[in-house]
Amino acid sequence: MKVSFAFLLTASSAAAFSSMSMSAKKSTTFTRQDFLQSSAAVIASSAAVTAFPGMASAEIEVPTQFTEYDFPEDWGLSFKYEEDAAKVRLHMITATGLGKGAEKMETYGKNMKKEMIDFVSYYRRFPKIAGKPSFSTLYTSINVLAGHYTSYGFKYPLPEKRRKRLYQEYAEIDKSLKRGR
Repeated sequence: MKVSFAFLLTASSAAAFSSMSMSAKKSTTFTRQDFLQSSAAVIASSAAVTAFPGMASAEIEVPTQFTEYDFPEDWGLSFKYEEDAAKVRLHMITATGLGKGAEKMETYGKNMKKEMIDFVSYYRRFPKIAGKPSFSTLYTSINVLAGHYTSYGFKYPLPEKRRKRLYQEYAEIDKSLKRGR
């Protein structure tokens, strides 16, 4: 999919540049040299996309689900954005990794949902915070996890595809928080 998209993008840009050179020459024919130049650009860019597939998207390793964990006692907000965002993120990572039959899974899910709602309802009121990349990504992941809880309840673990997406977002949030963004 990525290769075909990159191929189409490169092909269209190559065609655009070759037509520009033709209009500069005041010629309406497509010469062999124009064809070879545009073909070489398409092949080179396709080879680069194929050779470096990891450049477009970072692969995240999804950890296996677990049933034993330390139940946190630090629920709630401190009303300091960086601390609260890091704490909510860590709690969400634990919630995402919980497997079927984990002890206190339902209690954890209820506490998690309350903490997520409190976080979003408090911090989205501040434009300087609501505009941060860490907040918008965290908001997105909160919506995913809260939607799972609403649809499936607190006892059902997250499916693998949803877990992978959330772990990718958690990595982005961590990078943004480290940069102060």
